[in-house]
Amino acid sequence: MSQNVRKLFGTDGIRGVANIDPMTPEVALRLGRAIAYHFRRRHKDRRGRVVIGKDTRLSGYLFETALASGISAMGADVMLCGPLPTPGIAFITSSMRADAGVVISASHNPYQDNGIKIFAADGFKLPDSEEARLEELMASTELESVTVGGAEIGKATKIEDSRGRYVVFLKSAFPRERTLDGMRIVVDCANGAAYKVAPWVFSELGADVVALHDKPDGTNINHECGAVHPKAMCAAVVQHGAQIGIAVDGDADRVIIADENGEEVDGDTIMAICARRMLERNELKHRTVVATVMSNLGLERAMQELKAKLVRVQVGDRYVVEEMRAHGYNFGGEQSGHLVFLDYMTTGDGILAALQVLALMLETGKPLSELRRVMTRYPQVLVNFKVREKKPIDGLPDVLRLIASIEGKLGVDGRVLVRYSGTEAKARVMVEGPDAVQIRGYADEIAHALGQACGA
Repeated sequence: MSQNVRKLFGTDGIRGVANIDPMTPEVALRLGRAIAYHFRRRHKDRRGRVVIGKDTRLSGYLFETALASGISAMGADVMLCGPLPTPGIAFITSSMRADAGVVISASHNPYQDNGIKIFAADGFKLPDSEEARLEELMASTELESVTVGGAEIGKATKIEDSRGRYVVFLKSAFPRERTLDGMRIVVDCANGAAYKVAPWVFSELGADVVALHDKPDGTNINHECGAVHPKAMCAAVVQHGAQIGIAVDGDADRVIIADENGEEVDGDTIMAICARRMLERNELKHRTVVATVMSNLGLERAMQELKAKLVRVQVGDRYVVEEMRAHGYNFGGEQSGHLVFLDYMTTGDGILAALQVLALMLETGKPLSELRRVMTRYPQVLVNFKVREKKPIDGLPDVLRLIASIEGKLGVDGRVLVRYSGTEAKARVMVEGPDAVQIRGYADEIAHALGQACGA
């Protein structure tokens, strides 16, 4: 296998329907062995240590046990966190000086799916090359030559206070002189990994918390709730007279918020709000925000007005972080609500991002409905549809001609983006422009052509 060819790993780890290849306990067991072997080799003078956390999916137990067995079988120790947000696992991995951290979660997907993503010892997600190396180990016989027995077999222990540690960390990222006293906040936990942590953080800082979807049963994660379905959160803000609504997704690495009028505020607008404040405080390194190709043209225009720069990368918060680290930037994210404040956290963190917005509201004394005016969104249409085959778009001349024609009509006032999902058998067509009706027609036209070519 070449260094960067990956078959199991997508844009955010391995993901699929639980108990169906590749998301089977057999694959997880072998991955656990590969993780222990790959990371322990760097510390041959001691036993390896791997942190494992998960969200609230029913299948989490299945993969937690399989991964722990594989890791222990290679002589490394396992530290179990139980349900904890993905950024919480990144934090625990780094603070515990573990060799790696593993998160069992399919993020915003329905409960039938599950996934596995991996953090290195420094709390950052693995680059493509290391994921490819793990796949190489899983497919080879190299692991079979390494066996341990007796006292060398690894042990598993539970980190009893993992939630408490993460809550203390989150509160440390909020201005020490500030409290949330007198503020009412709606928090939609998505019946996921943050069901205890999120309400806990905001209430300990003094807020009157109205918690939604904080009773996971293994099957209700992300079901018509959370960052992917924020309507209930938006309605609750109005119903309870809250100053802000906060909705995280199943593993709480993304956030969508609502202003006091119940109007949704997505990741792009949050980036514009926070970037302006960071610029005013001279905290935005190189006056640059890193976003993806999906971010709204309005964000780009807002950065230009602030005399700052927007750098775009491919979809995936991992690629946002890689760009930030490569060039010394400290803030970036995705329209979907993955927001990375690199001065505090190594990956997207929905709760931490919400705390930054709350701090800004308190510092300025302005409601969110006023702060959000920093950015004017361009109409944007996104069409998602299933495909039988992900044919290379560069090899579809009819589709390419259609895209070029539409781009010519839009000019500098619009964008077209056509890509395949990195985690599902889906195609995504995004069109931006000043006329909402016109771009809807353009998006449907491209989707139809691509669907015919790929078998929609």
